[in-house]
Amino acid sequence: MGKEGSIFRVAGPVVVAEGIEAKMYDVVRVGSEKLVGEVIQITPDKIVIQVYEDTSNLKPGEPVENTGAPLSVELGPGLLRSIYDGIERPLPELKKMTGDFIRRGAYTNALDRKKKWEFKSLAKKGDTVKGGHIIGTVQETEIIQHKIMVPPGISGKIRKIKKGKFTVDEPICILEDGTVITMMHKWPIRKPRPVNKKLFPEVPLITGQRILDSLFPLAKGGTAGVPGPFGSGKTVIQHQLAKWSDAQIVVFVGCGERGNEMTEVLEEFPELIDPKSGRPLMERTVLIANTSNMPVAAREASIYTGITIAEYYRDMGYDAAMMADSTSRWAEAMREISSRLEEMPGEEGYPAYLSARLAEFYERAGRVIPLGTDDVSSVTLIGAVSPPGGDLSEPVTQSTLRVVKTFWALDAKLAQRRHFPSINWSLSYSLYEEILGEWFSKNIAPDWKKIVDEVKSILAEEEKLQEIVQLVGSDSLPEPQQIVLEVARMVREFFLQQNAFHDVDTFSELKKNHMMLDSILYFRDKAEVLLENGVPVKNILIMKSKNLIADSKFEKNYEKILNNAKKEIDKEAAKLLAEVGD
Repeated sequence: MGKEGSIFRVAGPVVVAEGIEAKMYDVVRVGSEKLVGEVIQITPDKIVIQVYEDTSNLKPGEPVENTGAPLSVELGPGLLRSIYDGIERPLPELKKMTGDFIRRGAYTNALDRKKKWEFKSLAKKGDTVKGGHIIGTVQETEIIQHKIMVPPGISGKIRKIKKGKFTVDEPICILEDGTVITMMHKWPIRKPRPVNKKLFPEVPLITGQRILDSLFPLAKGGTAGVPGPFGSGKTVIQHQLAKWSDAQIVVFVGCGERGNEMTEVLEEFPELIDPKSGRPLMERTVLIANTSNMPVAAREASIYTGITIAEYYRDMGYDAAMMADSTSRWAEAMREISSRLEEMPGEEGYPAYLSARLAEFYERAGRVIPLGTDDVSSVTLIGAVSPPGGDLSEPVTQSTLRVVKTFWALDAKLAQRRHFPSINWSLSYSLYEEILGEWFSKNIAPDWKKIVDEVKSILAEEEKLQEIVQLVGSDSLPEPQQIVLEVARMVREFFLQQNAFHDVDTFSELKKNHMMLDSILYFRDKAEVLLENGVPVKNILIMKSKNLIADSKFEKNYEKILNNAKKEIDKEAAKLLAEVGD
């Protein structure tokens, strides 16, 4: 057996080759068109390869060549603003080469080899460096400084270091043992990048979405699953998180989504303006597009490509967030490959190792101290799940539930009622709530947790009362419970509903969230006092002053509006009490 063999059998994206030596996960070139593939199974005389491109017209006897290296990504200046496919081929470059449809076997470097970057050295001759140490910087975009690091696993004394303009593959630093360091290096996508220390996730990822930040918060370095049926607003939520969350780097992976949906993302993202800097959002974004009509095996790789790029920016000291839309399509790709390998199927035909793969992927999230710096940085993972027919009991959703700490369940019924974001507050949860409670109390308001708990109990009580209301109507309920229903309606309509397309309402800061909830509970307390003093419930329910709370959603001077709302509630309450006294 040698480095080159030949095709023995072809079954869709799975190719069996003979007469070739290989290790697990080696990258091979298949057929006369040199299609990219990866070794996924080895027997004594044959190897099994998953091919990342269309295998039509391949036939037995065609050559198979082993590169001897695992599937890796190129990491260096030029990643930001890029649009890649699942195996890090730049789509704009492929379009120039092959037109609108990618030709099989087409290959080009992920990073531009001609562009020269201005390298400013931070290290000097004689310095001892090791993996992760930052030796210089490059201004990659207007808002992100790219830190050039010694690749993990390399260490030594610097013999020579340059500064000036270089391409990504030109030597910028030479160690005393002759090791050459360039601005880019390669990293195997299935291997997590090493860190110094993993930390507790105790700082929130602020998203600007009221229901997420207040009721179901996500920590930086945390994991979230977003399951929802077709049309429930998964993609809009992912866009909102990409645009507004306080992560400095965004990696968006469109994994097996419909072509037209991905086209929208590719057209919209370059036009989105980053609200924090006023620059295009693409200046801190990497897009990976792997649509449903692209080869199924590349879908499986795209998730790992995305997480490796996110880890790379984390190692520079940045907070990175990766959105995967959707992990269900990734699981379907695994199911297809698994069935072609004739493996024993697990639940609903998914491979038995589905849960292990999902856990392995989400484990790569975390808040860490990277190798070469004392900065704290993070990778936050948000995976959308597309359960068939909205069935949350199916294997991918359940396996995701077991490993993620935050669960934002999207509800088609809420979407049909035009309630967006359509997150079901009775099914969703966050296990970071307790950990983050201290941060909110210290940085936003000491009574944050108390207010959020009260609001959640009001929503829970409303759910119980709805069953009675459907039978006998709300007028038949005792008066205190009619107040509860009205306050719950205010929470839903004034607070939980948020318009992603409104200039002001698209982002809601934490202080505003606290003031809005506090004002709603202020009305609740006043209403209870009025009821005790004999004011008829129907008069309380039609108080106009409470509607001022809703106005604060769409105005920048929300503090003034909410303070005024409390004063107006007081005035109206005094008037109602006076009427009872008369």
